Amino acid sequence: MTLRVEESADRVVATLDRPEKRNAIDQATIDAIHALCAGLEDDPRTLILTGSGGTFAAGADIAQLRERTPDDARRGINAMAFLRVRELPMPVIAAIDGHALGGGAELAYAADLRIGTPSLTIGNPETRLGIMAAAGATWRLPEIVGEARASELLLTGRALDADEALAWGLVSRIVPAEDLLDTAHAIADRIAANDPLATQHTKRALRAPRSAHPAVELELQAELFASPEKHRRMTAFLERRAR
Repeated sequence: MTLRVEESADRVVATLDRPEKRNAIDQATIDAIHALCAGLEDDPRTLILTGSGGTFAAGADIAQLRERTPDDARRGINAMAFLRVRELPMPVIAAIDGHALGGGAELAYAADLRIGTPSLTIGNPETRLGIMAAAGATWRLPEIVGEARASELLLTGRALDADEALAWGLVSRIVPAEDLLDTAHAIADRIAANDPLATQHTKRALRAPRSAHPAVELELQAELFASPEKHRRMTAFLERRAR
């Protein structure tokens, strides 16, 4: 099993689990990610992605990658799986300990929120191996850290340490390794306290292209204004304030 999945009513924790390969992402992992996403598309819940053994994912499995052909590249084996993660209805939290390199970094970029530990190392060294980062980094990374910083990382192949990743906004916080999952769960708790439909619509608006705004959020807000949950939550708020 390359991906351990623990499910509860409002969240799923998925742990990359190939410690002998530093959680390198192979075809079995990609297949497991697709299966995970299928379940979360049918039953939306917050997803926490993490890795075992003090590593998030040291990259794609180089032994498999070496044998892939131009046709394999055009199929976007990793890219399609990570796109599916990005498009999940509810938020995705990447809890990153240790290395997140190459494909591991691109999986983390697909998340909505990223938190890390002091041992975090994240980046894309693909050009050293005669390939490019083609599973989302060339368009997601500029959205996260800006074009100039993304260009520096992708064109030089250097990785960021924890302090740089935090300063650049690639992660939102750095916590001790022993607190990483508790912090991810605390974030998931805050999400779970909110209206799921409002959370899903907020994520849709965040992911929409600039050209879609402001129309996209006005339509989504209109749906929420018609929701009984909006009336219930606002009534409860007003009643609490009146006490």
